[in-house]
Amino acid sequence: MIFSPTDTQKMRARWSHDLFVLNILFFHLLLTPATIVMGVGLKGLLLPLSLSAAVIAFIYYRSRKDPSWFVEAHWRLSFNRCKLLMLGYLGSLIVFGIGWLITLGMEQESMRDIMFTVFTRIAIMPTLIMAMVTVVMEASATSLVSRGEVPDKIVKVFPPPADVIPVPAE
Repeated sequence: MIFSPTDTQKMRARWSHDLFVLNILFFHLLLTPATIVMGVGLKGLLLPLSLSAAVIAFIYYRSRKDPSWFVEAHWRLSFNRCKLLMLGYLGSLIVFGIGWLITLGMEQESMRDIMFTVFTRIAIMPTLIMAMVTVVMEASATSLVSRGEVPDKIVKVFPPPADVIPVPAE
């Protein structure tokens, strides 16, 4: 549905999508590979994950606290994309857990280290793939903001108040 938000509302709504993309850019596409290259180890991978979780928590908080319905609807849309990213985290956790269980049964220390490294690299893939998918989705959401549009799915779950009237379709 298309609405007629003010330029200020559009700017505030766009911030939700920009923040999500910045989260992906800095914490997943820059910081995660940097921790792998620097050889910080498994604990180093927790840094991007925890920073990203903090951003996701902030997006969740903001998705429930804006006085403007249009802005809040876009924060909710952004949090829906965060949920998809968290599914990527879950997939990574599952692959990592399987790798950890397989390496527990290995007798040779060197083979255990090699396999653990391999599974760690493979475990990053579900999160990386979901990060790429959600970035594309967020890019399209930015264009929705510019047009003053809110997806019908969000409108159905979070209906506008009586004073917010959609623009009639042309």
